[in-house]
Amino acid sequence: MLESFRWYGIKDPVSLSDIRQAGASGVVSALHEVANGQVWEKSDILRHQKTIREGGLDWVVVESVPIHEDIKQRKGLYKTYIENYKKTLQNLAYCGIKKVCYNFMPVLDWTRTHLYYPLPDGSTALYFNSTAIAAFDLFIVKRKAAEKEYTNGQFQKAKEYYESLSTKEKLSLTESIIAGLPGAEEGYSMDQFKVQLSHYQNISKAQLQEHLILFLESIIPTAEDCGIQMCIHPDDPPFSLFGIPRVVSSAEDLEQLFSAIPSRSNGLTFCTGSLGVLPDNHLVHLFETHADRIHFLHLRSTKRKANGDFFEANHLEGDVDMFTIVKAILTEEEKRKAMGRSDWQIPMRPDHGHQMLDDLNKRTNPGYSAIGRLRGLAELRGLSLGLSKTLYKNRRYNEQDSVDGFL
Repeated sequence: MLESFRWYGIKDPVSLSDIRQAGASGVVSALHEVANGQVWEKSDILRHQKTIREGGLDWVVVESVPIHEDIKQRKGLYKTYIENYKKTLQNLAYCGIKKVCYNFMPVLDWTRTHLYYPLPDGSTALYFNSTAIAAFDLFIVKRKAAEKEYTNGQFQKAKEYYESLSTKEKLSLTESIIAGLPGAEEGYSMDQFKVQLSHYQNISKAQLQEHLILFLESIIPTAEDCGIQMCIHPDDPPFSLFGIPRVVSSAEDLEQLFSAIPSRSNGLTFCTGSLGVLPDNHLVHLFETHADRIHFLHLRSTKRKANGDFFEANHLEGDVDMFTIVKAILTEEEKRKAMGRSDWQIPMRPDHGHQMLDDLNKRTNPGYSAIGRLRGLAELRGLSLGLSKTLYKNRRYNEQDSVDGFL
């Protein structure tokens, strides 16, 4: 795997020097200063790329070129924004950057309710609490249709939870959800959030799936012409929030997406954490089913709790069988290498590390502190090395057996 780190630009508390010292050779980054829907100009891409190269690293994946809400809703200036998206892909290809991660999550990007959930070892993790989400939906947003979407038991628990919060805790919960977490290209005020929710009142899951497919039908020919590998990120969390459908959550969603647009340029960011939240998502099976079009890896683990709650576990713990996943990845890379594919090495980044050690007393981007991801990368590197040695050894023995049998 090509080891990489996400970097948010010159304002990121984690510097390029920090990333290089962590042992990564690649950077996953974006032009976060460019407004959604606007073209990324070649000069801006080249400037960002030069900064990364001067730090001794390579810009290996764009994460993300965000998709404007008009495209998701197929309204307003969506045609203009699609054309702008194509131009951005062409400009990235001109600069030699040919892997683009993106998502199709409506309104909100990835969502958590608590950014500093305390763990027994003293570190903190990102946490998703379904009761907190319900309390926010019912009693802070006060969405009209919300009461119909929760059981009596869920409503009562949410009411009790809301009433237990101080004014400061209510504000913190609100900011955690709608202000925009790292990597999310948009944050909202409460009024803006309510307006955005209203735009999806009459959009069903089937319609949103259709909008995604229509978007890809428009841009994938450009991606193919440019040699760009698009890799969609699964929904995080992989289920509906605030009555809005999500369409990249399950095996069925992925099958529909790739059946509709079979081009290898229509690829997947395989995020073990996002997909792993749903017990029905069998990760190894999903990886092997779509291995040919997996262009990017987010390796992290989550730990499921009751009622859909979960938190970010250490990379080799939680509900994700990271040993089997990494073994499948290495097997796929060997297969690609044997086929002569130039993209045989798949970029990987450790994701959502714990805040720990010195970082507990520093300003950090939630989920993207240096030391937690350093630990994750080191653990993944060790696992990969051990598996590689074992697989290589077994292959060498098998080859020798074949030679001995032939003689």
